[in-house]
Amino acid sequence: MKFWPLIKVLPIRTNFRFVRLAVPAGILSAVAVIASLALSLFPFEPPCGGLTCGIDFKGGTVMEISTAPKAVDLAKARETLDTMGIGDVQVQAFGAASSAMVRFQNPEGADASATVAKVQAKLSQTLGSVRFVRTDVVGPKVSGELFKAGLLGLAGAILLMLLYIWFRFELQFGLGAVAALFHDVLLTFGLIALLDIEFNLQAVAAILTVIGYSMNDTVVVFDRLRENLRKYKRMPLREVIDLSINEMLTRTIITSMTAILALIALAMFGGSSLFGLSIIMLFGIIVGTYSSIYIAAPIILLWGVKRVDEEATPLTPATQR
Repeated sequence: MKFWPLIKVLPIRTNFRFVRLAVPAGILSAVAVIASLALSLFPFEPPCGGLTCGIDFKGGTVMEISTAPKAVDLAKARETLDTMGIGDVQVQAFGAASSAMVRFQNPEGADASATVAKVQAKLSQTLGSVRFVRTDVVGPKVSGELFKAGLLGLAGAILLMLLYIWFRFELQFGLGAVAALFHDVLLTFGLIALLDIEFNLQAVAAILTVIGYSMNDTVVVFDRLRENLRKYKRMPLREVIDLSINEMLTRTIITSMTAILALIALAMFGGSSLFGLSIIMLFGIIVGTYSSIYIAAPIILLWGVKRVDEEATPLTPATQR
C-alpha cells in the first residue's frame, strides 16, 4: 500500500525541457496535419470528401415509430437494422418510452419507397406490433446545407476563441491558441477519415468538445506563463515557458486521465452509437494536451511577448481570508 493512491507517485514539480523539442515536434505536427488534410479531402467529392458521411450530411430516411403500450427495445431495433446493410443507422428514444426515432441511409440506386417498406416489415417482425407515426425522406440538398452549417459552426467557435484569448491575454497568445485549435481540429478530421468513423452531427459535437477542452488547457498554461513573466523579469523566455509548463504538467495529467478513464468506459460499454463519439473525444484530449505544449507555447517563443512592469499578485491562502 506504499504507492496508493497512485496519484501520489506523480511528482509535484517536473523539470522537463519542452522547448528544446519544439522544432522536431513542429515538423511532426506539420506532417500529421498535411496527412490529415489529404485523408479528409481526397477524393474531392461533395459533400464530405474523404469522410464517411452519415445520415445528417448525406441524406436518408427519418421514421418515427411507436410500440405503445410497451416500451421500444432500442438495442434490438438497432441490431436488426444493422444486419440489413442500409449504411449508417441511428435508433434513439423520442419522447415517451414507447416511441423512438429511426434514421437510416437509402442505398445508392435503390428505390427509397422499397427500402422503407423492407425496414417497416423487418421492424414489425422483430418488435411485434409497431405503429409508424411518420416517415420523411431527407434529400441531399437539405443535408448539404446542414453540412455547411456544421462547418460554419466549427469556424465560428475557433474565431470566438481567438477573440477571447486576444482580450484575455494578448494577440500573440490568441494566435498561438488558434494555431493549436486548428492543429487539433485537422488531426481529429484525419482520425475520423482514417478510422472510417461516420461523420454526422455527433461527430461535430465531439469536435466542438475537443475545441473547448483544448482551449481550456491552453488558457491554463497561458495564465501561468503570464504570471511567471511578471515574476521572473530577467529569465529568458524559453526558460519561463518551460517553467510554466512544468508547473502545470501534473495538474494537466490528472485532469486528462479523469476524462480519459470516463471515455474509455463509454467506448467499451456505450454501444456502437456512442463509440465514434468517445473515440473522437479521447483522441482530442490527448492531442489537445500535446498542442498546448508544442504548438501554442512555441508560437509565443517565436513571436515574443512584452514584459510588463506589473508585479505578480500572490494568491491569498483561504485560511487568511
